[in-house]
Amino acid sequence: MCKRTASRNLCMISDSLRMNKQQKVYVEQIINVDQFSPDIVAETAKLFEKKFLYSKPPNNEWQLPDPSQAFTCDHKDFSSLVALKDSMNEVKNLLSDKKLDQWHQHTSFTNKAGKIIPYIKKSANAELCTQAWCKFHEILGSFPLLPSDALQNGELNTIHLCEAPGAFITSLNHYLKSHPIPCDWSWVANTLNPYHEANDTLMMVMDDRLIANTLPWWYFGPDNTGDVMTLRYLRGLQHFVSNMAAVHLVTADGSFDCQGNPGEQEALVSSLHYCEAVTALMTLGLGGSFVLKMFTLFEHCSVNLLFLLNCSFEEVHVFKPATSKAGNSEVYVVCLRYLGREAIHSLLSKMMQSFGAGMVEKALFPQHLIPESFLKVHEDCCSFFHRHQVETISGNLRLFEGMGEAERARLNLLRDCAVDFFLKRFQMKPLAKNNWIVKRPRAGCSLSAKWCGQRSKYFCTYNERKWLESLSWEDKVAKGCLNKWVEEHSPANAGNGCVLEGGPCDLECHSWYILEGQRLPGVKCSPFCDGEVLKALNEALEKSFLSRVSLDSPLRWTQPEGQSCILTQPSVLSELSHLIGYPEEAPDENCLGRTKCLVVGVPVLCDADGQHGLEVKCLESASLLTFGCSLLHDGEPKYQQLFLKCLLCSLPQLQNGDALVLPVLSCFTRFMASLVFILHSCFQRISFVCPTSSQPLRTSAVLLCAGYQGLPDPVFQYLQQMNKQMNSLLDSDSPQQVLQFVPMENVLKGPLLEFLWDLNTAIAKRQLHLIIQAELQQMMRL
Repeated sequence: MCKRTASRNLCMISDSLRMNKQQKVYVEQIINVDQFSPDIVAETAKLFEKKFLYSKPPNNEWQLPDPSQAFTCDHKDFSSLVALKDSMNEVKNLLSDKKLDQWHQHTSFTNKAGKIIPYIKKSANAELCTQAWCKFHEILGSFPLLPSDALQNGELNTIHLCEAPGAFITSLNHYLKSHPIPCDWSWVANTLNPYHEANDTLMMVMDDRLIANTLPWWYFGPDNTGDVMTLRYLRGLQHFVSNMAAVHLVTADGSFDCQGNPGEQEALVSSLHYCEAVTALMTLGLGGSFVLKMFTLFEHCSVNLLFLLNCSFEEVHVFKPATSKAGNSEVYVVCLRYLGREAIHSLLSKMMQSFGAGMVEKALFPQHLIPESFLKVHEDCCSFFHRHQVETISGNLRLFEGMGEAERARLNLLRDCAVDFFLKRFQMKPLAKNNWIVKRPRAGCSLSAKWCGQRSKYFCTYNERKWLESLSWEDKVAKGCLNKWVEEHSPANAGNGCVLEGGPCDLECHSWYILEGQRLPGVKCSPFCDGEVLKALNEALEKSFLSRVSLDSPLRWTQPEGQSCILTQPSVLSELSHLIGYPEEAPDENCLGRTKCLVVGVPVLCDADGQHGLEVKCLESASLLTFGCSLLHDGEPKYQQLFLKCLLCSLPQLQNGDALVLPVLSCFTRFMASLVFILHSCFQRISFVCPTSSQPLRTSAVLLCAGYQGLPDPVFQYLQQMNKQMNSLLDSDSPQQVLQFVPMENVLKGPLLEFLWDLNTAIAKRQLHLIIQAELQQMMRL
């Protein structure tokens, strides 16, 4: 494992033990609360009654317009709803100057349901117990989501869209197992693939704690992105669930980061809501249920969608769970007893033609065709939730200025009472771990440990964030907005002490498969790197003056004194010597026990034969260093194939105990991470240094592999087969490339993930450092 993390792990264990003691005391305090005053109970009950039912008129007036009228008109605002929206945004604007971390800490305390989640997690032994887990448990306990005919037949089939990290699934499992409800339950889930390099981290949840251990149940579509907003995905999903007799429940919990424009969250997410709803209507069976997360319902597109759902289901409710933070805009639209595809077949066909991100350009229904009676009910619904949200934000603002002891005491009573209320209303019972979905995690680690908290690492206010977004690239550099990366970059220590210990060679490739997909347009996301660093690097690559200079052009750029980002040749061999286990003093050059070291593509190191106890042999591969850093990084198919060929050529030349040195551009992609996984299984120890170039955009790291212990012949043949497949794709100029060839369960090993994270983050920070320094020098010349 990476040795530098040992002390950090000890601290985490200590913190965990301390938290367990605190939780035990806390649980006892909650359990010992016997009763509450009537006013506390009444106020708590209101938390759980934020429901609105669309009461249909008795004359069956709510009927869908003729399909020929769909998508024929522009959107037209409803004046009464615009007034509610403006009123809401006026209140939200009062938060623009609040520090996000301070405001979050404050609202976490004022959240009257804030104690429920930690208590349920402890007392009910809930799997993946998050806010979403508790919200869905409230929905399950408040509405008859599970069709009675399905349960009577002993079968339940569910689809969960935009589901990461998977808390709706584990919540449903807890509900079924703890009540108990005997049925044969099958589920399929979707989310933007957290492992796909072209996906934007702002659009998805990187927490893969359930995904990493249940991958066969997750459908990412024909392009492997998991994008539910494409017709190809919908068609693929229909085929994927075709073995289910009927789908009884669809949930859709989708959203994406709208912090840059929170006042327009509803409009920004409307295309996603449309695609989720169409997917549900195309896959649900007769009598099924649909749960859709939405936000404020003021826009014309939301009015259209709610009218469509009311015409497609017998009942439609809008519900704000108590465990949903009262100050945010999210609500859940709960649709019961689907009337079936046949009832809306013609309209669905028309909606399929407008499926995708651009559907909101035209209105689903003209405004004048929506009945006045529906608009009146919808406005009542919007006003109901508007009032609750404004009251909460205003109350939080008042308490933010100062909170007396009496108010604190009352809030604590309300929070305790909410726990008691939740337990009794939803009949919470503990669930043994052998009834969890993931009984024994197969993956040694998941991304969540790395990604949790990355987005909020650098706190600032909304106003500060908007100011930063308004700056040009040149202004960001000149004002030092990117200096944190330079300050965090420690070139002399890159890779120092970061050693990946390998085990016996036990590769089993009989169940592996080669996954092809569309060529990556760029690498926006990596499971193996700090997302903020990669985002900053991509911006630098796209906007710096270096992006306009050919890699082969000489750069008038010199490394500032005292900030060397290049290690010397002896440093590389010294690091390798330490990795092998030699003492600091090099053994006698004539020593017969020298370790054979194969150096790939770094000719300068071959002149050191006999030094540091190493018998150096050089394998020419100069073209490996010709690839430079770009928005594709190591996602370039030609680079990937060349690196693979170097391995296929190198490994047969090694004997047990030998060492290998080879340059690497980066390991952001699953493909390159999998090749490191192969090396991890072949060598006793792996480390890295960054010596190869002092120029920005060049290959900047070298992998050091010590103690070769062999590669199984089936794996070698598998890699050769993949090499042929890659050759064929490149020769035919195919739009496809190999995305993955080792299952993610294998790559998501704790020590390997830690090593890749350190390697890639060091490479990215180093490149950023060099680019920023070059940019500053260019500005000085101009």
